[in-house]
Amino acid sequence: MKIDRLIGILSVLLQEEKTTAPELAERFEVSKRTINRDIEALCKAGIPIQTSQGVGGGISIMDGYRMDRTILTSRDMQMILAGLRSLDSVSGSRYYGQLMEKIKTGSSEFVSGRDSILIDLSSWYRESLAPKIEVIQNAIESRHTLKFTYYNQKGESIRELEPYYIVFKWSSWYVWGWCLKRNEFRLFKLNRMDKVTMTDSEFVCRDVPTPDLSTEKIFHGGIKVKALFTEDVKWRLVEEFGPECFTQEPDGRLLFKADYTDMDNLVTWILTFGDKAELLEPKEAREKIRKIVEAMERNYSCRTCKKT
Repeated sequence: MKIDRLIGILSVLLQEEKTTAPELAERFEVSKRTINRDIEALCKAGIPIQTSQGVGGGISIMDGYRMDRTILTSRDMQMILAGLRSLDSVSGSRYYGQLMEKIKTGSSEFVSGRDSILIDLSSWYRESLAPKIEVIQNAIESRHTLKFTYYNQKGESIRELEPYYIVFKWSSWYVWGWCLKRNEFRLFKLNRMDKVTMTDSEFVCRDVPTPDLSTEKIFHGGIKVKALFTEDVKWRLVEEFGPECFTQEPDGRLLFKADYTDMDNLVTWILTFGDKAELLEPKEAREKIRKIVEAMERNYSCRTCKKT
């Protein structure tokens, strides 16, 4: 990927006084023309790079503007490499690991000791997730639209999207782009996307706003929730909402109070606790749970009757 190669080239320039386009081309397994375009992109990004021709010439960061190499301390480099390793956990390949090895080559003064941070961004859906991410990355780089089937609570629909960002948030992966159906920027969850393909349709890059990933922006609605939980599920409340989300009642149960964003998700969440939870508010959700429990009782009672 271009951005990874740019990071690698910058790392080489920070470590070496001077290098050449052929050396970089061989190192990153691309053409000399590609390296020249990468150098131009770094210059446009504000990196003060100079090139010189002839014997002893090459590519270097301009004197007087050279970044202090001590900025890349061992700890800083470990954080960078940990981030690169984490991308391999969803890429389905060793691409980022190979890039990491290229960055580490000749950088012993930056990297020392054992890795102390390991990040795995994969999920149960890794086998289906990695191909989607690869297709989306290719579409973003080549400025081609994506076409896919999308599933949500309202059903399923065919969408076409101008993709701009792949986002990891709330323990899930998303793609942010311009939805041609809704004519607005939207965030789509990758696990709800099926038959993701890159089309032949190219698009002109829009003035893209950085996606607002605040919880309040994405998850609308402030549903006031009050529920009682048995003490043996305290660990789940702490894990999901923090230790300040409940108080202990005289009978030992935990009185939980929080804001929730979606009524159906709230009902589903409460049901995962079985008889260890009692939803007090809102009344609408409590009524939904009561009807679900009654329907479940009928289902299981009927099966019992048939067997007898």
